[in-house]
Amino acid sequence: MTSTTHLRRALRRGLRWSTVKHVVGIAFVALVAYLIYHSLRGVDWPQVWQGLQRYNAATLLPVMGLACVSFSLHASFDILGRHYTGHHLSTPRVMLIAFIAYIFNLNVGAMVGGLGMRLRLYSRANVSGSQVAGIYTIAIITNWTGYMLLAGGVLAVMPPALPKEWGVTSWMLRALGVLMLACGLLYWLACAKAKTRSIRFRKRVFRLPGFRFALLQTALSVTNWIVLASIINLLLPKEVTLWQCLAALLVGAVAGALARIPAGIGVLESVFVVLLRPVAPEHVVVAALIAYRALYYLLPMVVASSLYAWMELRGAPAPTR
Repeated sequence: MTSTTHLRRALRRGLRWSTVKHVVGIAFVALVAYLIYHSLRGVDWPQVWQGLQRYNAATLLPVMGLACVSFSLHASFDILGRHYTGHHLSTPRVMLIAFIAYIFNLNVGAMVGGLGMRLRLYSRANVSGSQVAGIYTIAIITNWTGYMLLAGGVLAVMPPALPKEWGVTSWMLRALGVLMLACGLLYWLACAKAKTRSIRFRKRVFRLPGFRFALLQTALSVTNWIVLASIINLLLPKEVTLWQCLAALLVGAVAGALARIPAGIGVLESVFVVLLRPVAPEHVVVAALIAYRALYYLLPMVVASSLYAWMELRGAPAPTR
């Protein structure tokens, strides 16, 4: 059999697999859209508008304060990235780049915001592409390691009550929680005890940080997730506890990541409506999530876009090494 024949067969297999992934992706998005419609179809939108009008400065100012705390915590992931990669940009500049990248990541997606924006802004400050990749990797691992440990603990100790039609029982959630905890603890163990510090994934090589570094990653991430839940909790009625809000946020976060819908629009709202239905009316929950998106996504996007435009118009900065 000739090499040309092998090449043709490989191309065919590649095309078939690409087609399958495309079809599955479309089907999954369609399923998510249906679930969002099914969850939100009974919402009384005039009442949602009335609920939004009830918010005042006494509620919104603490929310905005906590949002600033969350942005600072998330930006600190890039400070860890600076320590990991060894570049020498100043802390204010790193925090500014991280804030812009995070907000674009929230609103338009990880590849454009999380990676693309970092690559653009860091490279203009003479940070190499490999260092940017290391910064981005540390930010991702920091965020999701904390998520795995926190969500694992929540699911293992007190899993949320999911609708029966979902077919997911409490013991299944507890088992998932234990598995997530094990994954998070495995990362700790690898950072503490692994003899081989480099892990190769395809063409990328990841160098394991130390144990103290891993603990700091977890502390920052867990704190940020709790702050996020507190933001939404402030916008909801007092009947909704922080624990319930945290559980809904953790479920909604992974659902939004899997759905790959920009900003997870509709996914987070659907999860909160379903999980908080026993304690809060649907229109109140939706109003709270709209307010959350306005204060945590849209308003910061205006600020981040303005800062990015200013940095572009200002031109390439002088090296800060």
